[in-house]
Amino acid sequence: MTTENIAGPRSADDAVRSSGYAPELKRTLGPFQTFAISFAFISVLVAIFATYGAVLQSSGPVGIWLFILAGIGQTLVALVVAQFAARIALSGSSYQWASRLANPKIGWWFGWLTFWYLAIAVVAMTNALVSQALMPLLGMAPDEHVARLITVAVLLVEAVLVIASTRLLGMISSTAVALELTILVLLIIGVIIVMAVTGSGTVDNLFSRGLAEADPHYFAIGGGLMAGMIMGIGTLVGFDSAANLAEEAKDPFRSVPRAIVLSVVASGVLGLLFVITLTVAIKDIPSVTTSGSPVAAIIREQLGPVSERILLSGIAIAMFGAAMVIMASGARLAFAMARDARFPAHAVFRRVNPRTQTPVFATLLILGIGVILMVALPGAALLQLIIGSTLLPALIYGGIVVLYLAVRKRLGRKEGAFSLGRFELPVAVAAVIWVALAVLALVSPSDALVPDLIVLGLVLTGGVYFAKMLYFNRDVLEHEPGEDSATSFAP
Repeated sequence: MTTENIAGPRSADDAVRSSGYAPELKRTLGPFQTFAISFAFISVLVAIFATYGAVLQSSGPVGIWLFILAGIGQTLVALVVAQFAARIALSGSSYQWASRLANPKIGWWFGWLTFWYLAIAVVAMTNALVSQALMPLLGMAPDEHVARLITVAVLLVEAVLVIASTRLLGMISSTAVALELTILVLLIIGVIIVMAVTGSGTVDNLFSRGLAEADPHYFAIGGGLMAGMIMGIGTLVGFDSAANLAEEAKDPFRSVPRAIVLSVVASGVLGLLFVITLTVAIKDIPSVTTSGSPVAAIIREQLGPVSERILLSGIAIAMFGAAMVIMASGARLAFAMARDARFPAHAVFRRVNPRTQTPVFATLLILGIGVILMVALPGAALLQLIIGSTLLPALIYGGIVVLYLAVRKRLGRKEGAFSLGRFELPVAVAAVIWVALAVLALVSPSDALVPDLIVLGLVLTGGVYFAKMLYFNRDVLEHEPGEDSATSFAP
């Protein structure tokens, strides 16, 4: 193996040049902003708000303990992802890693699946922001048509801000993360104090199966208990988004890997404390389980309606920051694939605005997909698409870990960069086992058939474009631009 000294923006730009690219994106993200990018994508408060009810319904309150398993498993995956981020700091993350360490054909599939996951996630996050937080805050009655119109408007605002400046993106995501952390800590402390004073907490809730008590298939594969893993699996994802903006980080070989790992650990610890507190605070398990928003119902019961509105306000801001991060991440991926001529209309989507130093057309592409989905896709179909997209990160992370196991012996080292040292092999093996379990949990439920077919449809659609490249422009899938300094081969 070789050791290469990398430090600071200038050396990071040199690494971009040696990879065959001109440094077109502006390096404005400091260490905390880089961390905020990954933490904002995870958005643990938002994710628990959205998935806690599903856990209560499928596995009951006791299902929250699966969050520990997911936290450990996703941390293992994050450690492997960080190994790549410490060596290849290019927009496109897994697309670049697989293209340069395996071959461009494999890398293209990483990029294609990741792009659609991000494009769908933007719509899912923004629509949830509107329907679950913004409209209730404004006192508006539930109305899908109105929610879709507002979603399109919010998507437009997000796109304008993402295009305007990466520095602005960093400031907004940092603010959203600081606010989210503050609200989480205050809610946990506030609910604990109220329970201690009033004696309204019930520790036995932590071991109750609730309404799932009568489920005869509770412990079966695809049964109620396994379905409870969705909260952890669906929450602790997107931590690699910092790697997608690596060309805009000031010290990517250090700050990006640390942001990836710390965002998962912080989200896992805070998330676990939050769900334990919520569960102990439940006064009536059947009532909360069947409510439209269990988290809001618990907060309202314990802290009153004012606190519920504060919660919704914080969730709205966190969702907005997360949606901006997802949109920016998706745009960078499209840009990265386009500058390698491996994306539809690549000559357009590879362009970077010289004034804002952001990929404008790639961002508008994400916006356009969101608008089309909002306008053209019926509600039931949109829901199935969103559910199906939750399988994509598990498949992508699994591929990243397998890739690492295949190429780790010829990876070079960068002095001062993140490294697992002698622990890299056991961590990667454990991560593979975890990802296999996570995929099983996602595909085994009986109601997962349609979402699984949607993922298959995305794969087949990608296959058509992949075949087109192989037939008409095969050369772009045969060679990588620049020098690959991430690996060294033993003599």
